[in-house]
Amino acid sequence: MKLNHYYLIFIILLLTLNSCSETSYKFKIKTDKKTKLGEKITIQLEQISGTKPDSVHFYVNERRLQLNDNKTTLNTTDFGIGKHRLTALAFIPGKVKKATSSVEVFSNKKPNLYNYKIVNEYPHDKKAYTQGLEYYNGHLYETTGRNGESWLRKVEITTGEVLQQYDLSDKFFGEGMTIFNNKVFWLTWQAKKGFIFDLETFKLQKEFKYNESLEGWGLTHSDTELIKSDGTNKIWFLNPNNQKEKRSIQAYTDKTSLEKLNELEFINGKIYANYWQKPLIAIIDPSNGVVDGIVNLTDLVKEISKSQKIASQDDVLNGIAFDAENNRIFVTGKHWGKLFEIELIKQ
Repeated sequence: MKLNHYYLIFIILLLTLNSCSETSYKFKIKTDKKTKLGEKITIQLEQISGTKPDSVHFYVNERRLQLNDNKTTLNTTDFGIGKHRLTALAFIPGKVKKATSSVEVFSNKKPNLYNYKIVNEYPHDKKAYTQGLEYYNGHLYETTGRNGESWLRKVEITTGEVLQQYDLSDKFFGEGMTIFNNKVFWLTWQAKKGFIFDLETFKLQKEFKYNESLEGWGLTHSDTELIKSDGTNKIWFLNPNNQKEKRSIQAYTDKTSLEKLNELEFINGKIYANYWQKPLIAIIDPSNGVVDGIVNLTDLVKEISKSQKIASQDDVLNGIAFDAENNRIFVTGKHWGKLFEIELIKQ
């Protein structure tokens, strides 16, 4: 009985000593938490307790940095705006200790502000829970959402007549769409799956997955890439041939991150983005995520409220289409009875 008692004390002491040894090495990353694009900041590993490590590795996201005496200088231009993960690995005898932190890089300029004027009004189906909107060869193409109400449509703009329609399976909640190389790319919300259709026949050709981005929200394209939002401040760029997510940017003004980016349109080299439940459109630089402009459509939301009763708080501004040939911008909303052609006015 005594032997067992002493043995137990020995084990407890051993565990205590190991625990003390383990906690004797403590480190933290010391740096500015917030900064502006173009600024340089110092990142340093600060030792709280224990002996000096044999070596230290620093990483920003997945990229390793060069060190001088356990510190380094980060040029924010090299990493762009957004929140970046900082990791330090301290190598000590027989162990590797990890410390983490982050730095948030904001835009270094204020966005331009835009108002608007209504050029034309057209009818729009109030049953359409608009998710994606695109102008192509004289017609409007639209995708809608909600299970059992997710449609792909070709629409006559002036009359609102539905010329062609594909009904998505009830198990999917449809989201944004875009037309690229005579194909319709259509996202779903939480199924991590998109669909590709023949533009002329609306025949389903292929399915694809997106694994890096959080969800499927908005979709547009440049000359070379598909451009996707996922309900966060991130915008993703996809290879149109295999639909693989290549990279992402984060949308920031000089003061805040723009969360819940939704329906997208690529207009004259910039990304125009609705953001969920806000009467605003952000104009975003695709090279770095800087918000160059904000379009205030508050009065347009009031205008639609005069002509119809808004039944739900979800029936918000959503849908941007661009007629590049005639330089026309169209906007609408979920269950809105009108499609508006607007002209932007810089303030």
